[in-house]
Amino acid sequence: QVHLEESGGASVQAGGSLTLSCAASGRPYSTNCMGWFRQAPGKEREGVAGIYTVNNRSGYAGSVKGRFTISQDNAKNTVYLHMNRLKPEDTAMYYCAAGEARGGSCPKEVYDYWGQGTQVTVST
Repeated sequence: QVHLEESGGASVQAGGSLTLSCAASGRPYSTNCMGWFRQAPGKEREGVAGIYTVNNRSGYAGSVKGRFTISQDNAKNTVYLHMNRLKPEDTAMYYCAAGEARGGSCPKEVYDYWGQGTQVTVST
């Protein structure tokens, strides 16, 4: 049973920074995609960043590229989302997800396991 637990969400002012953490347990070796998604009130869930844990290759949504960085600590079985220059439009519930890559890629469809989410609120 894969268990993902997010932490680090908070209320910050625009321009600030936050780091979210996702601690994974019970994760089989085959779950080599780890990702962050977010959902704002009244909006669909969207992919924010993902990492192929085999070679550390990562990808980002256009809205966060250059501001957010996804990283992993294999020893701690933890994935991080470092968020800089936060904007009010980054306000959302952020979810960690895990899945098995397809052909070395991590499209949003591969994510089968989800955490409960952590809230990020960015104020002006």
